[in-house]
Amino acid sequence: MELKASLGQLKQIKPAHLKGIGTPLLVLAALAMIILPMPAFLLDILFTFNIALALVVLLVAIYSDRPLDFAAFPTVLLVATLLRLALNVASTRVVLLEGHNGGDAAGKVIEAFGSVVIGGNYAVGLVVFLILIIINFAVVTKGAGRISEVSARFTLDAMPGKQMAIDADLNAGLLTQEEARSRRAEVTREADFYGAMDGASKFVKGDAIAGILILVINIVGGFIIGMAQHGLDFSSAVEIYTLLTIGDGLVAQIPGLLLSIAAALMVTRQNESGDMGEMVMGQMFDSPKALTIAAAVMFIMGIVPGMPHLVFLSCAVMAGAGAYFIKKKQETDRARALEVAKAGPVEQRDAQPKELSWDDVQHVDTIGLEVGYRLIPLVDKGQGGELLGRIKGVRKKLSQELGFLVPAVHIRDNLDLSPNAYRISLMGVSSGEAEIRHDCELAINPGQVYGKLDGIETKDPAFGLDAVWIAPEMREHAQTLGYTVVDASTVVATHISQLLSNNAAKLLGYEEVQQLLEMLGKHSPKLVDGFIPDVMPLGSVVKVMQNLLNEGVSIRDMKTIVQTLLEYGPKSSDTEVLTAAVRIALKRMIVQEISGPELEIPVITLAPELEQMLHQSMQATGGDGPNIEPSLAERMQKSLVDATQRQEMVGQPAILLTSGMLRSTLSRFVKHTIPNLRVISYQEVPDEKQIRIVSAVGQ
Repeated sequence: MELKASLGQLKQIKPAHLKGIGTPLLVLAALAMIILPMPAFLLDILFTFNIALALVVLLVAIYSDRPLDFAAFPTVLLVATLLRLALNVASTRVVLLEGHNGGDAAGKVIEAFGSVVIGGNYAVGLVVFLILIIINFAVVTKGAGRISEVSARFTLDAMPGKQMAIDADLNAGLLTQEEARSRRAEVTREADFYGAMDGASKFVKGDAIAGILILVINIVGGFIIGMAQHGLDFSSAVEIYTLLTIGDGLVAQIPGLLLSIAAALMVTRQNESGDMGEMVMGQMFDSPKALTIAAAVMFIMGIVPGMPHLVFLSCAVMAGAGAYFIKKKQETDRARALEVAKAGPVEQRDAQPKELSWDDVQHVDTIGLEVGYRLIPLVDKGQGGELLGRIKGVRKKLSQELGFLVPAVHIRDNLDLSPNAYRISLMGVSSGEAEIRHDCELAINPGQVYGKLDGIETKDPAFGLDAVWIAPEMREHAQTLGYTVVDASTVVATHISQLLSNNAAKLLGYEEVQQLLEMLGKHSPKLVDGFIPDVMPLGSVVKVMQNLLNEGVSIRDMKTIVQTLLEYGPKSSDTEVLTAAVRIALKRMIVQEISGPELEIPVITLAPELEQMLHQSMQATGGDGPNIEPSLAERMQKSLVDATQRQEMVGQPAILLTSGMLRSTLSRFVKHTIPNLRVISYQEVPDEKQIRIVSAVGQ
């Protein structure tokens, strides 16, 4: 019964429970090979397994689409190297203990490599072994190690630029939080991989050095043991132990060379998805010129007297035939493309013109984007254009931030524009225009870079930052220097996002506000019932919300806005007063969006004398705004600009704190000249927040 129970327990062990134990077992087996003596038959099996493992690793490295697909390669390389060195120790023990008994005493594999591969001539074997060592150590390993070192350094240097690019795409609404998180993880994995490859190349280098030392030690040790312990003469000891040692070394070096080649292939690949064979063939034989010139050179060498004519002329014919067929294929593809272009859609003209209708009257688009003819590929999905998706992402992000649905962007081509230009219009009025290069990428200087780039210098259309149009191949280099690199679609999408954010109030109308009230009514029907027009007209509500958007305040919290208007609407019909009341009700959200969760708010204030003077001036004008002298306004503006720049330099928000009477006036005063300066009143500071005055304007 006990035996039956034990068998039942064994049946319950599933293969899933055995996952993850292969590598530990391999390491333990390697340690056992170093410590325990092994029979020759088991050595044969392990040597064969070692060669097969190296072949599998090499083939996986070849067929991986990109290096990160084989991210476990450094670990595999370490384990394979450890296994091979352990086999070297085990085989050395068998060769030195049993070598005097004959060539097969250390196993059939070592004997085969010592006799068959090198023909039983230890001098030839020694030369072949040294050549393999030189190829592995001086060529493959050295080059791969250098490439690994440089790749690791450049990848680590480029990490900040890549992270900034991801943050820029996220802020522009081009990426979701999940996509951004995935891209950040990929950047981290890439840096970890190339860093690990830099270390793994040292394994390969050390293994090659160890192979030379083990060969010398085995030969010298075999002479001593064979002559001193087993009474062999010098010639017999040389023949037996040298052949066995060289066979042992070749068995170990061949897998080592395969792994070195695999490591070199991994570090020389670009981090782009694609089959290596297809990429090499496509890039090498894409142009027939190279094959034509090679064929001509081979032909000339073939007709030189004394040269092997058949070989060279055969190669010339093959290269020439390859060039001919490639050129023929290219011409065929070009002709087919031309036929398709000529056979485009033909518009059928009506025999009689249609009568005009109201549909023929062109309506003004709320948001319009006009592009030159060279920028059409950006908006054409059939040509790989990504601009439509980017604009959709921008609309989604702005709609979530502002609190209402941003209207769709109407895109059309305009032949009156220059070929590389685009124009953004709001309500039919041009609001932004710039020229871009759709075949290049824009490297933006965020403020601190570590070198200059070759390209066309320009300005970022959205924020006016210094930038350079560069070739796509220079993207990694630019990121390494600290530039933020974006493509042409992102440039246009960011420009649209910036314009829509600054002009959000123009996008909100009666229809949008009515939609917001209807949505609020689904959740809070008592709140909306009788609000319009009993408490206040719809026009006043629209004006208040436009004022909020004009001052950079989101209208997401419709419930609080309507509650405040219900409270203050019967008392005042002045939209400025109502806007101030709503801002005070939304003070937590306003301060949260400006300064974040910090308990202390750094603020800029006006000197008491200046503020008092502005109050008196405003009372004298009857509340229509202070009558400020032009020279005083200029000095105020300059002081506010300097204070804002100081706050931005230390990475803190620029906030102007003033009285409720002056807040709206000063907000309009700085809106266009200092857009990063936010103006709040004393009443808008939450009770739990502390203020810290960083500078006072007018002192």
